[in-house]
Amino acid sequence: MAEFDLRFSSSPHSDAGTFKLLELPPDLCKLIEGSLEGASTPSFTIKGASDEDAVLCTADKTYTVRSVVLSNSVLVVTRDPADADADDVDVPVEDIVIRDQLSEVIELVPSVPRLHRLNALLRGREYDEGHEDEDMISDDEDGNPRKRPKFTYEDARMTIQASDAELDRGLRDRRVLILKGELRPLAPAYLTTILEVLLNRLVSESLSHANAPVTELLQGLEEHDIPRDVTRQVMAWFGRFHWPDGLEAWEMDADAGVREIGLGILRSHRNDPVAEEDFLAQWRNAVGDTFAERASLALLAGNYLTSTAPLTDPPVSLLTYFPSSALPNDPAARFAELFLARPRWKGDEIAPFLADVAVDSKERDKLLLKHARAITDPEGIWYTARAKYNA
Repeated sequence: MAEFDLRFSSSPHSDAGTFKLLELPPDLCKLIEGSLEGASTPSFTIKGASDEDAVLCTADKTYTVRSVVLSNSVLVVTRDPADADADDVDVPVEDIVIRDQLSEVIELVPSVPRLHRLNALLRGREYDEGHEDEDMISDDEDGNPRKRPKFTYEDARMTIQASDAELDRGLRDRRVLILKGELRPLAPAYLTTILEVLLNRLVSESLSHANAPVTELLQGLEEHDIPRDVTRQVMAWFGRFHWPDGLEAWEMDADAGVREIGLGILRSHRNDPVAEEDFLAQWRNAVGDTFAERASLALLAGNYLTSTAPLTDPPVSLLTYFPSSALPNDPAARFAELFLARPRWKGDEIAPFLADVAVDSKERDKLLLKHARAITDPEGIWYTARAKYNA
C-alpha cells in the first residue's frame, strides 16, 4: 500500500468552501461514463431563480438539487497545488494536502419538469382567429397602455426549470405556437376549428390520413385563411412529416387529433354537465364517419369527472370538464382539490390526474400513500382523503 505525507494546505482560507461532493444517480453515471468513451459530450445546466430551488437539467431530464447532511465529515485531499509537478501524472506523489472539510453531499433526485410557470408567462398572448396580428397591449405602472414585450423560446429556456426536450414537449402539450421566435398559445376554439378543417379536407379529397400530401393540405387550409406556418405546426403536434417517393407527406396521429376535438367540445361543460351519450354523439359527428369509432372516453382520461343525473330511470351518466392541467402543481394542494371534487376515487380514475406531478408510477404510489387512505369494499379498492377538506 502506498504511503503519503499528509499535511494541511498552505492556503486554508482560500480553499475552504471551494469543493462540493455531488452524488450521481445511475443514469447520469452511465451518461458520463459513455462520454469518456467518446460516445458524446453531455451538457448539464443548473436552473433556478433566487427564490426557487435549483434543478439540474440534462438534454431530456430534470433533477432536483438538494443538500444532505453527512453524519461524518469528509476531508478533501489532493496533491499540493503549489507543487511544480502537480499537473504531471508521471511524477510520483509524495505529499498530499487537506484542502477542505465537507459535512454535506449534493444529491440529485429525478423530478417532473416545472412547467407550470408557462401558464402565467403566456397569459394574454393567445393567437386566435381574427386577432392574429394584433399587438399585445398591457398597462404600465401608471395605467398607460404599452406594447407588451415578446416572450421568446430562448426566454422560456432561460426561465423554465426543465430540460430542452421537456420544454419542447410542454409547449407542444400546451399547444403553443412559435411565430417569428415568439411563443403564442393557440386558442383552444381556433385549434378545434383547424383540426375539423383538416379532417374534413382529408375526407373530402379522399386522402389517406397516414400519407397525406402536405402541399395540398396547406393550400386547402389557406382557403380558410389559416396561415401555412400555423397549419404546419398544428400538423406537427398531431402527426409526423415524412418523404415517401421524395414528396413531403403527413402521417396523422388520428387518436391525438380526435382527442383534441373531443376536448374542444368538453370544455364548454365545465359548469354544465352533459349526458355521456349526447357528448359522444356530438364528438363522433364532429370528427366524421371515418374517425367516429376512435371517439372514446379513454382518450380524455384526466380531463373529466363522471356523475349520475338525479331522478333518472334508467340512470344517466353525466360528464363535467375537469382538466388536470388546471389543478395545483403542489401535490398536497392537488389532492385537496381532487378530494373536494370527489370524496373517493378508484386507483385507475385518480392516476391520470397525478401524471404531471409524479415522475413515474412508483412516485405516484408514494404520493397516494402520503395523501390518501386506501379502503376496500365489495367494489374494490378506493382512495379517500387522509385530511379533512372543507368545500
